[in-house]
Amino acid sequence: MIFVICIAALFAMIYAGRSALKYAREEENARREALIMEEQSNSGSGPVRWELEGAPYIDVQLLTPNEYSRPQIPIEDVNYIAIHYTANPGATAQANRNYFENLAQTQETKVSSHFVVGLEGEVIQCIPTLEMSYATNSRNVDTVSIECCHMDETGTFETATYQSVVKLTAWLCTRFGLTQENVIRHYDVTGKSCPKYYVDHPEAWEQMKADIAARIQEDYILQENL
Repeated sequence: MIFVICIAALFAMIYAGRSALKYAREEENARREALIMEEQSNSGSGPVRWELEGAPYIDVQLLTPNEYSRPQIPIEDVNYIAIHYTANPGATAQANRNYFENLAQTQETKVSSHFVVGLEGEVIQCIPTLEMSYATNSRNVDTVSIECCHMDETGTFETATYQSVVKLTAWLCTRFGLTQENVIRHYDVTGKSCPKYYVDHPEAWEQMKADIAARIQEDYILQENL
């Protein structure tokens, strides 16, 4: 009987310890999220300010910190903006964001992106730009990644998607002091056919970079007048 009581007490202590650790992690995560939001507020930053600077409206839905999609590894310097496609025809930005979020439970792979641009041009932010995402392989350490939704297997972006990608990318370039030459495809890092349409049609990729370059100049003018 004494042995049984001791075993039960031991399990109770282990459970209490795990619960305390989980609570401490949740408290730390909440503290970090509050600091991010406070930083945005104190600096006059955030979606409203970003729009004035030239960005599309950004719906901030940060992922719950976890090792499979938001590891909270700092990015010290942003040197590139990487464009991807979801390879999941018809899926929405919200569905892709929710997939990243659910990886904390399913643990099936490690993948995520800082932003997802939807079929109607909507933009969801999943990870702060000061943290690493799992999207661009060896360039994760210094790259902000953008996943783009598409309707069919060709990977062609809808007009609204394209316009938001150009605006978002240009604004990020002005934010980090980059040019269109710092905008890359996933393909340029790994040789993977991503974003497919812009790998299959190099001229379309060059046009996108030209559109981004033009938008960068517009954004600098906007920002000078704020």
